[in-house]
Amino acid sequence: MEQLSYAAGTIVTGVFGCVAWFWGSNLILDWIWPSRGAHAGTNILRANMVRPWLFIGPAILFLAVYLVYPVFDSIWRSLHDAGGRAWVGLDNYRWLAGDAKFRESILNNLLWLLVVPAAATFFGLLAAQVTDRIRWGNIAKSFIFMPMAISFVGAGVIWKFVYDYRGEGQEQIGLLNAIWTAFGHPPETWLTIPFGNNFFLMAVLIWIQTGFAMVILSAALRGIPEETIEAAILDGANPWQLFFRIKVPQIWGTIAVVWTTITITVLKIFDIVFVMTNGQWGTQVLANLMYDWMFRGAPDYGRGSAIALVIMALVTPIMVWNIRNARREMMG
Repeated sequence: MEQLSYAAGTIVTGVFGCVAWFWGSNLILDWIWPSRGAHAGTNILRANMVRPWLFIGPAILFLAVYLVYPVFDSIWRSLHDAGGRAWVGLDNYRWLAGDAKFRESILNNLLWLLVVPAAATFFGLLAAQVTDRIRWGNIAKSFIFMPMAISFVGAGVIWKFVYDYRGEGQEQIGLLNAIWTAFGHPPETWLTIPFGNNFFLMAVLIWIQTGFAMVILSAALRGIPEETIEAAILDGANPWQLFFRIKVPQIWGTIAVVWTTITITVLKIFDIVFVMTNGQWGTQVLANLMYDWMFRGAPDYGRGSAIALVIMALVTPIMVWNIRNARREMMG
C-alpha cells in the first residue's frame, strides 16, 4: 500500500509539476514581453524564440544530469585509481588489454553479436510473414510479442527453471532436462557446459527480441505496394521468389534498423547473464564485468569506468548509424 501511494504521488506530482512549469513559464514570458502595446510585434517574435527552449529546458537539464555528466565523470574516473583519488593515466586501459576476463567478455559479446541479431531478425521476419497469411495471425502475434512485456531479469528467472538441474536420480523440474531424460539420457547441467552455455543464454534474448522484430517488420511488409506483388505473381514468381526477391529487398532498410537496434541491446546485455550464470563458466560479458568491478568486493571505479567507456565506444557508432538510417527511412 505504501509503494502504491508513493507511485501515485509521484505520478500526480510529475503531471502537476509539468503543468505548473508550462503555465508559469508562459506567464513570465508574457510579462517580460507583453503581446500588446507599442512593441507588440517585436515582443511576440522574441517570446516565440525563447518559448521552445523553456518547454524543452527540463528535458535538456535531465539529459545533461543523467547522460552527459556521467560520461565525463566516467572518463575522469577511468584515469584514476580504484578510489578515484590518484591519477594513473592510461593504466586502467593497459590492464584491460592484458586481462583474461576482459578478453573473454569481448569474445562472448562478439559471439552474441553474430548470433542474436541475426536469429532474432530472421525469426521475426519469418513470424511477420507467416502471421500475416493466416486467419488467427493477430492472436499468434500477441503470443510471440508477449515476452517483450517481461523484464530481462524475469526472463532470466523463467529460463533458469527451463535449464534447471536436480542431480542424478532426482525428478527433473527443468523442462529441457525433463525432455532430455525422457529420451533415456542422463540430466545435464546445461548452464555449465563450456561454450554451449552461451547459446543457452542467447536463446533467452532471441525469445524476447523476436516479438519486437516481428512487429516492426510486419508493418514494413504491409507497406509494400500491392501492385508490385500482383505484378510479380503475374510474371510467374513463386512464394519463395516473391518473398526473397520482391518483399525483402523493399524492406531492407527496416531490416537494417531492426538488426542494429537489437545489436545495441546485445552490446549492453547484463541482466540475463547476471541472473542465470553471473558470468561464470565462460559466460562473462562486458556489462557484467563492469558491474563486478564497480560494485562487488572492493569496488574499483577506475577499472569499472574503463569497461563502461569501452561499452559506450562500441554502442555509439551503431546508435548514430541507426538514427541516421531511421531518419532516412522516414524521409524517404
